[in-house]
Amino acid sequence: MCIWGFPRDIMQERGALYTSTEIYGQPALWRKVYDKIRSEKQAVQDFLHEALANEKLQIVLTGAGSSAFICLSLHGVFLRHFKNNISTISTTDIVTHPYDYLSRDMPVLLVSFARSGNSPESVAAAAIADQVCIKVYHLIITCDPAGELANYQTNFQKYVFVLPTEANDQSLAMTGSYSGMMLAGLLIARLDEIDQLESQILLLQGYASKLLNKYATDFKGIAEMDFHRAVFLGSGPLYGTATESHLKLQELTDGKIICKNDSFLGFRHGPKAVIDGKTLVFFLFSNEPYVQQYERDLAASVIKSKKALYITGLMETGISIPGMDKVFELADSESRLQEDFLPVCYIIPGQMLGFFKALQLGLSPDSPSVGGDISRVVKGVIVYHFENQLR
Repeated sequence: MCIWGFPRDIMQERGALYTSTEIYGQPALWRKVYDKIRSEKQAVQDFLHEALANEKLQIVLTGAGSSAFICLSLHGVFLRHFKNNISTISTTDIVTHPYDYLSRDMPVLLVSFARSGNSPESVAAAAIADQVCIKVYHLIITCDPAGELANYQTNFQKYVFVLPTEANDQSLAMTGSYSGMMLAGLLIARLDEIDQLESQILLLQGYASKLLNKYATDFKGIAEMDFHRAVFLGSGPLYGTATESHLKLQELTDGKIICKNDSFLGFRHGPKAVIDGKTLVFFLFSNEPYVQQYERDLAASVIKSKKALYITGLMETGISIPGMDKVFELADSESRLQEDFLPVCYIIPGQMLGFFKALQLGLSPDSPSVGGDISRVVKGVIVYHFENQLR
């Protein structure tokens, strides 16, 4: 198998086989995720129906690192479709400050995202929720059926959705696991429409194929430019994508490329100062006309300043912004992807830029951390005894 012109043996020799395969395999994975969600529809609906029958139910979307960024992208779709009190809280925050986010008097649906489920905070956050809250419904979305979170023992109700085997990335960086878990969460939020969403899955796969094939040479060329900083901007559900994109490029380059993320409007309030002559700026454009008005204004402002090394962006269909160095356009027809689904495929440029930049820097994408500062499963976290003061 040859991916992006690299034969399998060369990928293996350069420590890039897992990452390249996992990035490239995402469109096929998404179809399997869709089919699995549809096959478990009734069981998931029964679980959610019982949880949602509780008055004043709080829904908490949680995870750590990349898994927490999934939650940022899903906040809106959960709010619109469940119409409950929705919170997006990292497990790392729940573990240290549970009383800031959880209430003794409110039942909670804790939606936990985790690739392996073996990070110390994953189980600790679930256990603390069990101690603090009057009632907890655990919806666990994970890639490893043998992981600690998937096998977490609780006296409350629990439903574990395990993604297809291919989602359990073997590389350090989350790629297929990230987009796969995001899609699973999105489809669960819109479970009542699951049969009608098949056309969206097909369109999503087509957009991803375009990014992975037609535009691969462009991403490789950008990655080989002499930039030391990178900024990713996205708003609404794409804010989570911008956040994950910044992490992906930064961790795959072992911190040699310093990255930042923000929303389009938020970037004006100080962070814009980071742009210099060695900065790559990447815009993640919405497909909502109202939102695009703000995005065009900010993009024009960045272009006008003439400070960045290179300015590029991803959009579904043409938005006229003079002065962009490169625009990646996805739509070939009149069909349009719903904004909820954009984050699933919009993460691919960040993944590919990180992959190609790692190779250009002489790093192994599968294990880029030369000093071992980051690892596939977080290490070194001691989980201390929690004394529930609310009971």
